[in-house]
Amino acid sequence: MVKNIVVLSGNSHPHLTEHVCSLLGIAPGDRILSKFSGGESRCEIKDSVRGKDVFILQTGGGAVNDHIMELCIMISACKTGSARRVTAVMPLFPYSRQPDLPYRKAGAPLSKHAASDAPKDNKYTFESVPTTPGPGTHRSAGFGHGSDLNKFLSKVSISASHEPRGPRSHSNSVTSQPGSYTKIDYDSNVSDAALVSLEAKPGYKRWVAQAGTLIAELLTCAGADHVIALDLHDAQYQGFFDIAMDNLYARPLLTRYIQRSIPDYKDAIIVSPDAGGAKRATAIADSLGLDFALIHKERRPTKITDRQNATMMLVGSVAGRVCILVDDLADTSNTITRAAKLVRREGATAVYALLSHGVFSGDALQRINASALDKVVVTNSVPQEDHKALCPKLEVLDIAPMFAEAIRRVHHGESLSSLFHFG
Repeated sequence: MVKNIVVLSGNSHPHLTEHVCSLLGIAPGDRILSKFSGGESRCEIKDSVRGKDVFILQTGGGAVNDHIMELCIMISACKTGSARRVTAVMPLFPYSRQPDLPYRKAGAPLSKHAASDAPKDNKYTFESVPTTPGPGTHRSAGFGHGSDLNKFLSKVSISASHEPRGPRSHSNSVTSQPGSYTKIDYDSNVSDAALVSLEAKPGYKRWVAQAGTLIAELLTCAGADHVIALDLHDAQYQGFFDIAMDNLYARPLLTRYIQRSIPDYKDAIIVSPDAGGAKRATAIADSLGLDFALIHKERRPTKITDRQNATMMLVGSVAGRVCILVDDLADTSNTITRAAKLVRREGATAVYALLSHGVFSGDALQRINASALDKVVVTNSVPQEDHKALCPKLEVLDIAPMFAEAIRRVHHGESLSSLFHFG
């Protein structure tokens, strides 16, 4: 039994907290965490935390915004109560993964429908082709009574002259400096090709908020002394913390599952569904001595008003082999199901998906049920009870032993290096 320690649970994943506490031989800390009638969060720590090591377990899933506010309030309450140290344990770190061009609704569309994002009858098939996100989302009206501002400006040619200002003509003009004017001519004969070249191209936008850095600052300002997470989508987020930050890995758990639960795994092949996860997948492939393949996904936009076209190309041979898709997170399950469809068409005999986090928003579970995936393996970094009831292909790995050992080691000031090879 660990002494002089308090483990508190948020409302995001109480079952995981109970399991962690049972492994540590302690009872979960007593607290009141609810909402007032006005919607504001209420927090009251009923156990004494004075001079104690406090760990608050709150993951990023479900009502994520409420959970973040609850966590910040609990941290602040513990610091006010003179806790010696407060550690935020966040198996799924929120806001660390956000696409630049999100889907219109929760979940990617599952088939080609011009008027709706998903088929109304919800009859998904293996042949369903989800369209990729891209431009074409609703934009507010600008100049020209709702017309596209890019197209409006692209038809404008500007020429400056230094002629003395004379009487204004019917053409539009803007004064640039005394004694000169800038003449604006509206050319209606601009070709479509010229319009496309002047329009903004989709992709990474520097003005899109990277909210994960804001979460790091919020936790620090609330008073957190330490943060523990599991498989950050971008490991670089550790650099945005001014406090201690430990990023644990689910790789040892997934590796052990491959060894114990996949028949003839030595003849299988590890596949990364996109280039961003190649390093993660190759680490598992190298540890098991397996071959590795990569799916290259390239989006080639046409016009700004059209949706993007995506092409997926498999680099490597999977014919006659078991394919193990490895990724860190499945939200809409668009990428993982399309990757499974591709490798199955390339001759894979079976397809497994191993994921660190399974958010499964929108129609993700229905898509998985109708996909070429034989089994989807996730950790319980977010609650999976409801998901498992809806998806017979889902199998859940328990991360409570890993986090219980991490809490024990942090409390006693021991190294966490051995947890990187846990299992």
